[in-house]
Amino acid sequence: METDDYIDLFDDLDDNEQTENFLKKGQRRKRFPERHFKEVRSRNAGFLKGQDDSSRSIDFTYKAARFEEWWLLESLGDFYEHQWITDVLRRVKGGKEASVYMCQGGEATDSKLVTAKVYRPRELRNLKNDHQYRVGRIDLDESGNAIFKDGDLHAMGKRTKYGEELRHQSWIAYEFQTLEILHNAGADVPEPHAMEKNAILMDYIGDLDIAAPTLNSVTLDPDETTALFERVLRNVDLLLSNDRIHGDLSAYNILYWDGRITLIDFPQVVSPSANPSAWNIFLRDVTRICEYFNSQGLKINSQETASELWTAHGHRIAKEVHPLFLDADDEDDRRLWKKQKDVK
Repeated sequence: METDDYIDLFDDLDDNEQTENFLKKGQRRKRFPERHFKEVRSRNAGFLKGQDDSSRSIDFTYKAARFEEWWLLESLGDFYEHQWITDVLRRVKGGKEASVYMCQGGEATDSKLVTAKVYRPRELRNLKNDHQYRVGRIDLDESGNAIFKDGDLHAMGKRTKYGEELRHQSWIAYEFQTLEILHNAGADVPEPHAMEKNAILMDYIGDLDIAAPTLNSVTLDPDETTALFERVLRNVDLLLSNDRIHGDLSAYNILYWDGRITLIDFPQVVSPSANPSAWNIFLRDVTRICEYFNSQGLKINSQETASELWTAHGHRIAKEVHPLFLDADDEDDRRLWKKQKDVK
């Protein structure tokens, strides 16, 4: 059929306006203009957004920079959707490994304020020097279960991109699992609430105006120094009772609020029974604590304190052997040197 024949056909079926609209598409009248997706009125768009409770609709009180905002939505979106939090109020602390945010608690928790510890993206974190802490640890998945699949273990051993993601997740899972264990044991740690792929939600220490400071920034009253030192040792003892060494304990990783202390930051926990460097790592932890309390007026021998705690749990004090005292031709000495070198 020629064009004129089509025109005649449409003239029979429709009026002239409909025919003209068909032939001149650009001038065609829109059938449902107000329902067209590009022309939804602003009041309708606002209504739809109000019905959307997904992470995409979050409007945090804390106004982050573009990349940080994206990372917060990516890391905390599930907490929001599952009503663990309703808002991010402000950033409490930024760090090389993670940032900490004060959040408004949701219906899933009884706490009005909670802390979200959000780890930096794996690509921006340095996990190259974590080997000494991982020795003797079973790697955990995002649910806190042991990783046992050969493919996963092979990827981690080869340090592939996927393997690094697993290592990153295991690092976070150890912190959450340790918080659970210690809190149930009565230790002075924040109560953990939930863990997602890149963040941990726990109790907030402080008030709406200020977060609890770290112990290193506090000058203690003389009448509380001894009691707080003994309280820290009690927590160190509870760690050992649960086959844990903090691994990076110091006054920088202890919060002080209303005369009480709270231990934080546990991703690098070490097994005292499985890590060949456990004694040296434990001694370093205790020495740092003693240094702070000695600066507050106490007189503590860190070596004796660490030794008493260590041996009370049935552990032997192991010292590294200098290579000058090892025989390169002796197989046992070579094995010992290799073990010492691997855990450095």
